[in-house]
Amino acid sequence: MVHPHTELRLVHDQIGYGVVATRFIPRGTIAWVRDDFDQTFSPAQVERMAPTYRDIVDKYCFADARGDFVLCWDLARYMNHSCEASCRSAGYGFELAVRDIQPGEELTDDYGSFNLEYDFICCCGSSECRKTIRPGDLVRFGDRWDTMVAEPFRLMSAVPQPLWPLVKEKEEVQAALARHAPIASCKRNYYAYPSLAKPSLSTR
Repeated sequence: MVHPHTELRLVHDQIGYGVVATRFIPRGTIAWVRDDFDQTFSPAQVERMAPTYRDIVDKYCFADARGDFVLCWDLARYMNHSCEASCRSAGYGFELAVRDIQPGEELTDDYGSFNLEYDFICCCGSSECRKTIRPGDLVRFGDRWDTMVAEPFRLMSAVPQPLWPLVKEKEEVQAALARHAPIASCKRNYYAYPSLAKPSLSTR
């Protein structure tokens, strides 16, 4: 579920729609959490789908650490990629705002953290743009991304958290906030596709 202070807006003709903040969302806010309404499909289920459904999986799903495909039920599936994403994840089932998000600003993810199956060319326009987003970026850049998340993570208890009731790893997160345990690395979300058994989704 995406943060309640958001709405779907047309970004521009090339990108299409995106998720935009309707109110100020401070750094450290849980911006998205995987919840019980999100649908999960195994690679075998996707293989059995009609092409129309597989196209939807290809466009809107991400792969979790088990290699299953997750389809967000709400606006979260419209969050666009940016190499300077405003939202990032540690090793839990949610994302944090890693900087203040102003009203009218788009909430963005880094698709390199979504266990891609193939490269895609990035046109995000950021000065940090990697140009090509690749499978394995989560491992390649994970240490850097963990550093980017660490300080916002420490702010979690100081800002409003309307999505906190949906977080499944509450005890683990609270232990990390109390510094009784390390913050889980985003690399915990990585899935390495078997080289000979990648799910065959529609091509682009």
